[in-house]
Amino acid sequence: MEKEILLTIKNLTVKYKTDDGIAEAVNNISFQLHKGETLGLVGETGAGKTTTGLSILRLLPERTAEITEGEIIFKGENLLDIPKNEMSVIRGKQISMIFQDPMTSLNPVYTVGSQIEESIFLHNRDLTNPQIKEKADEMLELVGITPERRDDYPHQFSGGMKQRVVIAMALACDPELVIADEPTTALDVTIQAQVLRMMDELKRKYGTSMIMITHDFGVVAKTCDTVAVVYAGEIIEYGTVQDIFEDDKHHPYTTGLFHSLPNMNQDTERLQPIEGLMPDPMALPAGCKFHTRCPHCFDKCKTVLPQDIDFNGHMIKCHLYSKEV
Repeated sequence: MEKEILLTIKNLTVKYKTDDGIAEAVNNISFQLHKGETLGLVGETGAGKTTTGLSILRLLPERTAEITEGEIIFKGENLLDIPKNEMSVIRGKQISMIFQDPMTSLNPVYTVGSQIEESIFLHNRDLTNPQIKEKADEMLELVGITPERRDDYPHQFSGGMKQRVVIAMALACDPELVIADEPTTALDVTIQAQVLRMMDELKRKYGTSMIMITHDFGVVAKTCDTVAVVYAGEIIEYGTVQDIFEDDKHHPYTTGLFHSLPNMNQDTERLQPIEGLMPDPMALPAGCKFHTRCPHCFDKCKTVLPQDIDFNGHMIKCHLYSKEV
């Protein structure tokens, strides 16, 4: 039985206006997310992953960012057509976001309990103060923090504990979709594993859908059902986690990312990083955006934008495979 589609993004295009020119941050991104599933958005810094997440919540800076094209369909409704006041009701209640740095996500002058309570109060005006406090305590317990610490301030918590508080805030109103923007980047490896395990348990318990924004394939392997590899604002490979990790066909960029990872089963003196840098979003190259760094580049790659090649749901945007279909 096919799962219900919760979110569909069609041809999303986002540009930033700067003093130096127009930066093309997201270029015709399209994907779907089913209920209860986790989608991983993977790529280097500057690929457009966070911009995509902020677009869903319509939290892009109004003066500089503009969604020039596309649709964001959530539960059958285009979020880009919804008035601002209605969108503020959806944020937190139906869609919430775990931001990248827990150190700056919490207000230092308010207790962690009051910050969780505020989120609950804004979306549940019918609850009494004792009920709100009880719900906040319940959320703290859910993420492994004793309710006795509700009156503590953020500086009294470690980085991992701060991230747990941020997750409690994101889940406080039982959202149907959580966007997690590199939620473990600022944490050490041991705490990363604990936080990821907890997030996976909470997702399964509540049936929450999730978009995991990351550059770490280890995080993808542990948490994701489907994966979209993003490069220069485009999805250049898309498939199930099995497609990405086990298939023998890959976009050269995905292959490069895997070669950049240490292999526990091989002795090697150096890793194999991808040569060069991601192109400037204000001066993207013609054709395939990866051709300036691709070891398989040929003339067509420099002028013709590749189309998605479909291998039974495993999509690869590369001219190398155009002759196989």
